[in-house]
Amino acid sequence: MTLLTGLRSRLIGSESHFWEETMTKTFVSALLAGTVLASASFACETTLRSSDTHSEGYPTVVAVQLMGEMLEERTDGRLCIEVFHSAQLGEEKDTIEQTQFGVIDMNRVSLGPFNNIIPETQVPSLPYIFRSVEHMNTVMDGEIGDEILESFSAHDLVGLAFYDSGARSFYNSQKPIESMADLAGMKFRVQQSDLFVDMVAALGANATPMPFGEVYSGIQTGVIDGAENNWPSYESTGHYEVAKYYTLDQHLIVPEVLVMAKSSFEALSAEDQAIVRQAAKDSVPLMRERWIAREAASEQLVRDAGSEVITDIDKQPFIDAMVPVYEKYITSPELIDLVARIQAVE
Repeated sequence: MTLLTGLRSRLIGSESHFWEETMTKTFVSALLAGTVLASASFACETTLRSSDTHSEGYPTVVAVQLMGEMLEERTDGRLCIEVFHSAQLGEEKDTIEQTQFGVIDMNRVSLGPFNNIIPETQVPSLPYIFRSVEHMNTVMDGEIGDEILESFSAHDLVGLAFYDSGARSFYNSQKPIESMADLAGMKFRVQQSDLFVDMVAALGANATPMPFGEVYSGIQTGVIDGAENNWPSYESTGHYEVAKYYTLDQHLIVPEVLVMAKSSFEALSAEDQAIVRQAAKDSVPLMRERWIAREAASEQLVRDAGSEVITDIDKQPFIDAMVPVYEKYITSPELIDLVARIQAVE
């Protein structure tokens, strides 16, 4: 049974829910970011301020820093990038809003937090939509990826490039997960996306949307039993210290996306806009080189630290459980066609 089965004849009326935040919270968040950004020292004529929730040295952080070096060289110092890593400007949801408002110039975010804003981002965020990381890269580097990047333009953002984030798997503090039945009743943190909440529910577990920075304490205090993420995120956050069971079910292979505030992009000359787009694309292979090395190092570190890694798992029941998730979110002919096109890519 394929995940696309029944979608063409069953277009159920479900729409994404947009995040709703009070203007007060948004204003305060933007004001705090502006305070931090004002303290930065700008070496170039224009320094683009970029946010990342990950720590210094993380492959996505390094990739955007390298992109900044390219910009400085290719524009003769007109443009640089300063990366505010480690969620210095806030967690991903807040920084997305700030980027839309132009308070932050650039942002590296997982596609997950965009799912409730941009329908097209739901498709590459679907569980088991990609057969492998290589399949994901082929899709996102091609025409389909360009179409999805273009979909950001209607939301005050410019999509620049997709980065790799490996495969996400479940980890927890309670027990080894060797089958779908072992997930029943467990509490897992997910990104703030309705799609991911429904994914976990379809597997019989309970989803708790939570900012990335709160996961460690959430596991430590028992608010949640675990979370799901890739090797470097599991390692770099120290989550392996409080959640020693890691199951390689690889339910998600969700790209990371680098976006720019439309207002910041449109303030540039046509020449510099083209240079920014090309530098972003050129940063992708550099990011992937570092990702592969970091992924291997992170896996070795957590294994050496005593984490129990469960690899002998039958993924088919997990895949079959995703049929209603696809039916709920892939409700238009355009999105159904996008799923089919992705699955057809060799």
